[in-house]
Amino acid sequence: MAKVALNFEDGITRFIETAGYETIAEASYRVGINIPLDCADGACGTCKCLSRSGTFDAGDYIDEALTDEEAELGYGLACQMRPQSDMVVDILASSTACKVEVTTYETEITELVFLSSEIVQLKTKIKDGTVITFLPGQYANILVPGSSETRSYSFSSLSDTDEMEFIIRLIPNTGLMSDYLRQAKVGETLSITGPLGSFYSRDITAPTLFFAGGTGIAPFIAMLEKLNKEVNNTVIKLFYGATTAENIVELQRIQSFENLQVLTYPCVSNEVSDTFASGFVTQWVNKEELKEDSYDIYICGPNAMVEAVKTTLEQQQITFKNFYTEKFIPTGTLTV
Repeated sequence: MAKVALNFEDGITRFIETAGYETIAEASYRVGINIPLDCADGACGTCKCLSRSGTFDAGDYIDEALTDEEAELGYGLACQMRPQSDMVVDILASSTACKVEVTTYETEITELVFLSSEIVQLKTKIKDGTVITFLPGQYANILVPGSSETRSYSFSSLSDTDEMEFIIRLIPNTGLMSDYLRQAKVGETLSITGPLGSFYSRDITAPTLFFAGGTGIAPFIAMLEKLNKEVNNTVIKLFYGATTAENIVELQRIQSFENLQVLTYPCVSNEVSDTFASGFVTQWVNKEELKEDSYDIYICGPNAMVEAVKTTLEQQQITFKNFYTEKFIPTGTLTV
């Protein structure tokens, strides 16, 4: 049995499990997910999708439905693809078109930890014990109690449990969720919808760079938690910037992972620190520090930081094989 994450064009993700020799299409329709499908015989190409990770038996199909060039890029036909491992697959349609319902979980706050005067760690537990599955790096929408508005926050914990964890910046004066969290109590209810987003860790086997700004560290913690559980020996360089030293959070947690090779480069931009370097994460983007021929690169943080890293990588001619970004804005998350 293989677990397959289906990522839809509108950022919704649903997980299915294939039984026996089932194709992705068969497993999807069995649970009511109507992905694009027509002939179901490998002849039309309607169910073409893109494998992001994992292995599969491509089955039988004609060239008009799927060319050799497309197959080389990782495309396949869902009506023919039989997973040989857990997979992540891009479905070339929206979740609405495929009749996918987004899941909302009723959760109870179990812990609120102020990691600094500006950052809170929120932990919740799903009330009915349902297990939530997500890809590390994805986010959820949390309904602000007493309102109809939601805010988007990245998971900072392991998947496949009935617990969720988020690292949230408290916005002064105007933050609706921030105002709530400042006075929230353990035991209160939060409605959380997810998982969402296309920013998540792919198979990490090549030299990898993580750039985190502020609470943009959250998705990287989720990624590192999973990699540590899997015992991944790939060298990862984590460049982590914050405004002040107190806002460099969870660094000890990251450095305690025993089954990873993570090199951390923390820095602060708004003060002189005895503990951390001064400046921005871009100070390490140069050929002297980054000597590999090519990297997988992940960037998450405020818009200005993301754009600065992208510009500096280009100026310094740092080459990459894969490149993924997510920008944080005050009222939510925008993936590009």
